[in-house]
This record gives sequence, structure tokens and C-alpha cells, in this order.
Amino acid sequence: MENKKNLNNIVVDFRSTEDFVTINVNNKDYKVNKNKTIMQALDEIGYHIPRLCYHPKLSIEGACRLCIVEVEGMPNYVTSCTAKVSEGMKIKTNTAELRRARRDILELLLDNHPVDCNTCERDGNCELQKIARSVGIKMRHFEGEKRNYNVDLSSPAITRDPNKCILCGRCVRLCSEIQGVNAIDFANRGFDSTVMTAYNSPINSSVCITCGQCINVCPTAALSEKYYTVELFKELSNYKKIKIAQIAPAVRAAIGEAFGLEPGHNLEKQTVAALKKLGFDLVFDTQFSADLTIMEEGYEFLERITNNSVLPMITSCSPAWIKFVEQFYPEFIPNISTCKSPMSMMSSVLKTYYAKKRGINPQDILSVAIMPCTAKKYEAQRDELKIDGNRLTDIVVTTREIAWMIKSAGIDLLKTEPEEFDNMFGFSSGAATIFGVTGGVMEAALRTAYELYVGETIIDIEFNELRGFKGIKEATIKMGDKTVNVAVVHGISNAHKILKIVKEEPSRYHFIEVMSCPGGCINGGGQPYASGEYTALDEELLRKRASVLYKIDRAKTVRRSHENPEIQRIYKEFFGRPLSHKSHEILHTSYFKKYPQGVYKKY
Repeated sequence: MENKKNLNNIVVDFRSTEDFVTINVNNKDYKVNKNKTIMQALDEIGYHIPRLCYHPKLSIEGACRLCIVEVEGMPNYVTSCTAKVSEGMKIKTNTAELRRARRDILELLLDNHPVDCNTCERDGNCELQKIARSVGIKMRHFEGEKRNYNVDLSSPAITRDPNKCILCGRCVRLCSEIQGVNAIDFANRGFDSTVMTAYNSPINSSVCITCGQCINVCPTAALSEKYYTVELFKELSNYKKIKIAQIAPAVRAAIGEAFGLEPGHNLEKQTVAALKKLGFDLVFDTQFSADLTIMEEGYEFLERITNNSVLPMITSCSPAWIKFVEQFYPEFIPNISTCKSPMSMMSSVLKTYYAKKRGINPQDILSVAIMPCTAKKYEAQRDELKIDGNRLTDIVVTTREIAWMIKSAGIDLLKTEPEEFDNMFGFSSGAATIFGVTGGVMEAALRTAYELYVGETIIDIEFNELRGFKGIKEATIKMGDKTVNVAVVHGISNAHKILKIVKEEPSRYHFIEVMSCPGGCINGGGQPYASGEYTALDEELLRKRASVLYKIDRAKTVRRSHENPEIQRIYKEFFGRPLSHKSHEILHTSYFKKYPQGVYKKY
């Protein structure tokens, strides 16, 4: 029930006065909700207390001690993230003693931190750096032994540098609480304390699913994506290669944030133009191959429900989700759609159909994918996605990486004259655009599957019950003589839950969409770092990014994948029909049970 009403710009609060307490902050009284922590209450009334281990979407750790305040009557400083407010509480937030204590705590952290800020990935966007400035640290006062760990470069997607870890525990809690993977945890004691994988095995042989969500919540650069920018700059100077880029839907909805724009701007055409300036010969849209994915996936689903094949069918677009299934729930591999992801479909088409049509040797094509997702780097290196031992997608860079490359090349994205995608693979439907947000793949698939099965045009093509950020969303769709039950899941901890439901009730669902990242690709592990008033996993930030994709969808003249004329053409000229022998050979793949080192929590 709404607790507040606005009457002629006067806010009237109908909550009982019993819900509030009066606290005194720096000699001034405030009424605050009695269920808030000191930190939450102070945030609401305009006092920001420094914090490192705290994150609003994670459990309370109380480890960094930076958020300390003075509370009258308490013998010691109080951590504001753990203590609740109470009636009459008198709080000091900025005394000379408090500032000195916070500075000492931070100086001890900095003493054991590498001195490479100018060359660090997070320089200028590092929470440790920002807080050091805010508390007035000008020099390092403590000298002592420093930790010295090897940097883990084993993963194709994620780099782990324990030397930069400040033991805030955010990554550990996110991997456990939000993703339910438990790939990392604290180990050892005292000075030797660190965060590591089970048995300190390399990331690549651990249970890590490479989703990259840990990167987004890490306050330093202890975790970052594996960079391929140097390799890509080198290849862009290779005149012998035809350099082709593809851009994922979610990239256009967030890249502007890396250039100082508020969330919620569509930079699609400016990004195309910037990539041409950067040295790409052609820029195609991954949304084209998202339409292609829907054709194959839609037909696959109809074939399964018509022939009583393995159900529920589960989507295969999210590579971190696929790795998760192969490791933790291999019994569900038969349920996974055999369709490649839109990224891999585009690369497959480039090195088969496009190469043949243009009379090009496939090895002369440099296929570069610009993705919001770190796990796409892992996907690109999967053996199942190679042809004659050669990768389909040669290089994957994240939104953050391509933004840095554009800046590094001296290109002003915001002043770049917009350009259209190149022909052949630049046209897409609105259904393909919403792939980038949770529920979008299911919605796109239903738009096509319904019309193909029923033979009628569906009038209301926006499935609102599948939108939003609820962890598990369900809907029942009437398709002619069939009633189809579908579910949409985002965040791997919710995937645990949905698979448990399927085990207990095998016939409950017919079709399930799973996205590994909370919110879907708009919140991928390679998207721009949340900044300003936003934090990682912030639903308001995700809503603004999602709104970009929904607006693009509504503005499209074609909003169903099967109505895309370019898709119709490629089937007529090359594949023949969905699920043909040729499409299976080029657009589909297989998955295998994996046995990584590590332990995990059963749900």
C-alpha cells in the first residue's frame, strides 16, 4: 500500500508515528524510520558515510570499518552499516577523531595495495581511490611487508589480481547470494587472508561461470575482464583482413554512460560511426542474428511441443548459464536449445554464407564481437564453436573495452555523426532488440512461435507479464489448441530455484528463458561501471537501460523476427528452411558435462 500522497505539492505521510524515531546527528534532530541502519538513515537525510564492504544488494559484512560513527554512550566507534537507529540516539559523523580513525584504517589498506594507480584499469573509477581522496590522504605513512601473489590469467574472460584485493568480500557474497555459484571464498587468516577459488585452482579450472558480476561489484581492480584491446588494435592495422564488427543489443543502451551521459540513451548509430573511424571495414548488428536465433529456436520449440520431445525447452543464449548447466545440472543438457547464441550465429554466417557470397576466404575475415558480457569471451573459445579448428568469433571485447578503445583513438563518440549499420546484416526486428533485457528472448520467441503455430497475427505483442525484474516470472499463453506455460529467470541463484521446480514438477513448464546476469544483458559483466547515484545491480539503472531497448522495439516497423525481409532472404538463398540440415550444421551446437575443481552449495 502506498504510504505517501502528494496534495498540491505538499507531501502527506500516512505512516504511523510509531514507525519513526528521533535521532540527533551533529547536534540536529531528524525523524527517521526505526527499521533503518544508521548508514541507511544518514543516507536519507543527506550524510554520506564512507564505505567499502557495504553494498545495498548484498548481506552486511561490517568488515572494512570505514563507516564508523560516534554514538553517545557507546565506548567504541560504531559501524553504521550494522547498527540500527534508536530513539534519542546522538550521532557524530565528522569529528576530528573520526576522520583520523577513518584515515588510519584506509592508510593501512593502502599500505598493502599496489602503487600502480596511473596504469590500473580502475584509475579514475576506483572506490578505494575516491575514498582516499575524500578522507584527505596525501601520502603513505606506513611501510611494511606487502602481499605478493601471482595474477591469475588462466581464464579467457576474467583476470584475478589478489594483490589489489582489499578483502571487502563483495565478490564472495555476490557469487554466493546473487549467483549461487560459490566459486570464490575467503581463505587463510591474518596477514595471509585472501579470496581464492577452491584449492586455489586457476579460474579456468574452477566452477566460475565467467558471468563477470563479481567485476561489477569489486571496488578495485582485483577482478577485471581479460583484455583483448591490444590484440584488436593490432588486427585493425592488418590490411590483409576484412575487419567486421557486430554490436549486441545491450551495448547501444549503455555505452553512453562510459562517455559521461546519464543512463537511458541510445547510442546505436554513433557507435557504428565510431567503429568505422576506429578501422572496421563493416559493422553489422547482432540483432540480425538474434532474429535468426528466434527462427531456429521458435521452430525448435514448436517441433518439441508437437512431437512430445524433451520439455521444458530452455534457452541457450547466455554462455554463463550454459557453463553452469554443464557443471552443476548436466541432467538438463537435453532440455537446452541446440541453437547457438546470436553472437556465434552471426560469426557462423559471416564465415560461411557471407564469405561464399562475397568470394572471400573465411580466414581473411576478422570477426569481432562487441558484447556486454564477459562470458562471451569464454564462449568464443569453446571447441564446439570452431570450424576446422578455427574460431568463429576471433575477438570479443566488452562495452567497457570498446569505449576505452574509442577514447584511446581520440574519437569523441558524442560528437560523431551517426551512421547506419552496413547492409545485409544490419536490418533487424524489434523482437531482436529486446534480447538485451530479461524476458526479451522469451517475448521475441512467443511473437514468432504463436503466429507460426496458430497462423494468425497476434495483436498485443508486448508480453508485460514477462517484463520487470522479479527473479522468476511466469505466464500462460493460449496458442490455438495448446496452452503453453512459460517462465523467465534472471540471476543464476534463481536458475537453481527453477531447476528444482522442474525436477519436482517436470510438466509445469514448456519453455524457460534463463539469463545468468540479474536484469539480463543490460547488466552484463562487461557493461560500464555504475557511477554517480547508481550502484551495481541498481534496478533504477537497469530500468533506464531496458527502456532504451523497449523504445527501439516500439519504433521499429518490423517487430517480429519472421517478418524481417533479410531473414527471409537468407533462408531462401542459403538455409532453405529453419531446422534444415544446413542450418543444423551451421547454426546449432552441442553441450557436454564438465567436471571443474571445486565445491558448490546444493539448492
